[in-house]
Amino acid sequence: MQGVLTGFAVIAVVIGVGYVLGLRGHLGPQGREVLTKLAFHVASPALLFTTLAGADLSVVFSSRLLVTALSTVAVAGAFVAVGVVRGWGVGRTTIGALCSGYVNSGNLGIPIAVYVLGDASLVAPVLLFQLVLVTPVAVTILDLSGGGGKGSLWRRLLTPLRNPIALGSLAGVAVAASGLRVPDAVMDPVTLIGNMSVPAVLLAFGIGLCGSTMPLRGAERRPVLLAVALKAVGQPAVAWALASAVFGLRGAQLLDVVVTSALPAAQNLYTYASTYGVGERLARDAILVSTVVSVPVLVGVAAVLG
Repeated sequence: MQGVLTGFAVIAVVIGVGYVLGLRGHLGPQGREVLTKLAFHVASPALLFTTLAGADLSVVFSSRLLVTALSTVAVAGAFVAVGVVRGWGVGRTTIGALCSGYVNSGNLGIPIAVYVLGDASLVAPVLLFQLVLVTPVAVTILDLSGGGGKGSLWRRLLTPLRNPIALGSLAGVAVAASGLRVPDAVMDPVTLIGNMSVPAVLLAFGIGLCGSTMPLRGAERRPVLLAVALKAVGQPAVAWALASAVFGLRGAQLLDVVVTSALPAAQNLYTYASTYGVGERLARDAILVSTVVSVPVLVGVAAVLG
């Protein structure tokens, strides 16, 4: 329980600082936009590169990853199905699907893995899956559904290679797969830049809360409620069913996959929504509400399976 509360406390403090900055206008009217662009185009690609460049790619064959992948596809697919029926649009539905299954495995998952599960590396399968597959696919869809989707077929096919998030992920995987060691003279400044990613995302999120209406109101109420229900309840429930009934996981391994699946939606999803100018309110509210709801869910999972 201490790990859960510690992880949420860290995030809440940084978001609170962002809120105060926005309230007082210290960063000016373009502060949130600048932080968002910094995170998306510079800091996040650097963070993804350094994270994946030193990762053990053998985790892609683990049963934990299969549980994560299947549970993510299940809840994201459920949101997409509803989005298609309701006519929510490609970009908006993509953001909602991400909020339904893309967990906060980085800035929240790592401290919770340390304090609750006892091993930070246990979030590696989730982190790898999201960075290597989910993120490039999602941003490519967002590119093609917006301004990036205009142009020749050749330009469309090269969309993933023009996206900084996808490039950072793919470059990191390439380094890890090759077994090459990046010189410290190159890795150290990239690591330093990457360290700005999480704070920039959280500060931008906090600034975005200034002057905003309360969540679960307006036109985005139903998509937000659906995304939060799928994220906070649906994904951990699917992960538990798959892990126990299909893959036969028990004890600590079962706790690992259910806890990681019960993490709230990641803050960087708000960066994607802001960058592409689609589903911003949906992303903001879903992240905020799922973060609050996930506290009792995580505590309950740790108490029952721990």
